[in-house]
Amino acid sequence: MTEPVLQVKNLKVYYYVEAGAVKAVDDVSFDLDFGVKMGLVGESGSGKSTMALALMRMIRPPGKIESGQMILDGMDLVKLSEEKMRQIRLRKLAMIPQGAMNALNPVMRIDRQLVDGMLDHGVVMSKEEREARVGQLLEMVDLAPKVAKMYPHELSGGMQQRVTVAQSISMEPDVIIADEPTSALDVVIQRQVMDTINRLQQRLGLSIILIGHDMGLMAQSVDRLAVMYAGKMMEIGETRAMFRSPLHPYTRLLIESLPVLENKGVFSGIPGITPSLLNPPEGCVFHTRCPKAWDLCREKIPEFAEVQPGRWVACHLHTA
Repeated sequence: MTEPVLQVKNLKVYYYVEAGAVKAVDDVSFDLDFGVKMGLVGESGSGKSTMALALMRMIRPPGKIESGQMILDGMDLVKLSEEKMRQIRLRKLAMIPQGAMNALNPVMRIDRQLVDGMLDHGVVMSKEEREARVGQLLEMVDLAPKVAKMYPHELSGGMQQRVTVAQSISMEPDVIIADEPTSALDVVIQRQVMDTINRLQQRLGLSIILIGHDMGLMAQSVDRLAVMYAGKMMEIGETRAMFRSPLHPYTRLLIESLPVLENKGVFSGIPGITPSLLNPPEGCVFHTRCPKAWDLCREKIPEFAEVQPGRWVACHLHTA
């Protein structure tokens, strides 16, 4: 059996503030196989973006990777030096940021921004080779060659996002983390950008972690789904199976919150609010909002266990 391209084991990421430790990612484990698109979904404050920053080793004070492992191609990213990790970024692990406008340098032309990362990683290219590579990258993300000589402010939001996608694939890494790459775009451009990412994933054989809170987008885009809540992993499984039969009550409520054409004007939400990560509740962190909660849920943290082949859940309804 082939080893996963990425293994996250018991990862903890805390932010230390005056009042104590904010447990943004608390004992999270999952595997990502070669060529698989995995969605990481949950409400705001569930720990998704912190998870992405941790994988890129971009957590900064007061944040700290407290413990755990992040094994990429046999290397534990947690133990690498800053210089070694810098070499890993873009070459083996890249990120498509949430806000393209903030990620692109406003005073540099697009062609320079596309080749800078490669040059920084020691790739030697002639001027002709640089131009050819820039043209190839732009073509791969459906942008015209003339974009190379433009500045970010001359591009639409969708075009800017495509440039960040081109940056992420410039060295053909094994894993790409897409942190809500369509959140600032209108629905038509969202679909176009996701189609581009999906096509590149197939063309280059990429493994992708797509972070977001839109369950509808996840249903259309990913092979496997991982659901986070209050810094904890709630459920992981094959996307269709999870939509067909969610095991965790939180997963079920997220799916039920999707609007349905037959019930126009009727919206279903999850009652209550996410708990404080500074002082999370005892037992299961979701028990304060869970319609299925019982005494054990308030007393004991559920084990995150494989209850079916490839299906993991942290819920006493299935593991007690």
